[in-house]
Amino acid sequence: MVYIAGMHIMEGFLPINWVIIWYILCLPFLFMGIKRMTAIINENPRAILLIAFAGAFTFALSALKLPSVTGSCSHPTGVGLGAIIFGPVIMVVIGLIVLLFQAVLLAHGGITTLGANVFSMAIVGPYVCYIIYLAATKMKISRSGAVFVAAAVGNLATYMVTALQLALAHPAQPGGFYVAWIKFTGIFAITQIPIAIIEAILTVMVLDLLLKYSRQELDSINFPGG
Repeated sequence: MVYIAGMHIMEGFLPINWVIIWYILCLPFLFMGIKRMTAIINENPRAILLIAFAGAFTFALSALKLPSVTGSCSHPTGVGLGAIIFGPVIMVVIGLIVLLFQAVLLAHGGITTLGANVFSMAIVGPYVCYIIYLAATKMKISRSGAVFVAAAVGNLATYMVTALQLALAHPAQPGGFYVAWIKFTGIFAITQIPIAIIEAILTVMVLDLLLKYSRQELDSINFPGG
């Protein structure tokens, strides 16, 4: 049976063809992220503090393993905060660093599965979160409401993609991809929804604290949510 620790697919559980595919799909986003991060730091060196904070927030939340009623575990992603502050591209770099450290130091994820884990948590999650945040703000939803919805949906999107990745690599016999995708999605569905809500609440609280105590840093990067 394929085992995943939350959105982190464990080392060795993807066939080599999917290992290569997910790494290749991540490369364009990684190049754009490095370019964007370099530009932000060159324009405003003070932004390093916010980038480091976003990375620490992502690392702390995504490293938490919470017991699941399904017999495995689930956890937050933490990518919403950085995606809302900087945009989704820069989170690809932050997410890669976080996932690499977790794979090496915590055996949480793996090197062969790093591309797949980056794609789900550091690409899809932040992009979905950012799009939802922009849409919510255009609908005149309050900042806190927009952050809450964006962080929660971004969290759930990550898990949906992980389920898709595993279903593509390990189709059910019988039933194929669709049955496998439903199975993998259901593994975490019961516990992931409340975790997404908790992460969303925490993201709102932390952003409020940043707006209160680090307003100059946020203004220096032209954060639009103030």
